[in-house]
Amino acid sequence: MNAIAHVVEGRRRDLGGSEVLRILPWAGGRMVGPFIFLDQMGPAVFAPGAGIDVRPHPHIGLATVTYLLEGEILHRDSLGMVQAIRPGEVNWMTAGRGIVHSERTAPELRSSGHRLWGLQSWVALPPGHEEDAPAFQHFPREELPLIERNGIELRLIAGSLSGATSPVPALSKMFYADASMPIRSSLTLAPEHEERAVYIVQGALEVEDEVYNAGTLLVLAPGVPVDIAAFGNSRVALLGGAPVGERHIWWNFVSSSQERIETAKRDWQEGRFPQVPGETEFIPLPER
Repeated sequence: MNAIAHVVEGRRRDLGGSEVLRILPWAGGRMVGPFIFLDQMGPAVFAPGAGIDVRPHPHIGLATVTYLLEGEILHRDSLGMVQAIRPGEVNWMTAGRGIVHSERTAPELRSSGHRLWGLQSWVALPPGHEEDAPAFQHFPREELPLIERNGIELRLIAGSLSGATSPVPALSKMFYADASMPIRSSLTLAPEHEERAVYIVQGALEVEDEVYNAGTLLVLAPGVPVDIAAFGNSRVALLGGAPVGERHIWWNFVSSSQERIETAKRDWQEGRFPQVPGETEFIPLPER
């Protein structure tokens, strides 16, 4: 059996001054386990005075997962949380029935210039939790399990993998890990989760005698162990889990109900979402 079910190449997207590599969703499918969205930010170099300014915007029906490899982002949300995130840490924000947040470069970092590189993903909330109360939690690097074997360092961001479990409060069966793989190292991804994918952040991987480069997502065939080998010094994200059922996605809204998304559109347009304390700007509802 072929170990790879789909090969997805990242697409460049301009987010109004900053460029990302869009991985999920893709034209042939939307989700891997509960993961419905995945962007790579950077690596980007910001000159002194420059930075990112993602103005306040809403979410429903999902949890956002911000994970950085370089740099720093300042998170603010409508719960009043203010939290800087740095490499190896996790910001896990449960939108549930509705939350608003902004992501910016802090003034002190902006003044000196900096690099930014990381992953932004959305996890669709499972049935029974889509309308949970919004919440935000931050986890420092040292609280995340580290699995070391054969020269590979694997940091478990969320969920469970190879007998380890992250403290991040995932609400469905899933896994999300950051693996640093030296050249010629290899690992086997067991079929302990129903759906699995490997995203190549840096370097290249060899799978079944084929080499795949950075910016590529490999969606793996279900039910079989898959061997992946580092063709060069590589950084990969491992992700997946159990499906949560069909989801609609429109802008920043995710729901099992199209009607719920229409309600969220009206609520944002008519100012019924909570505000981020200290923020006056916002991203308007897109026309399309």
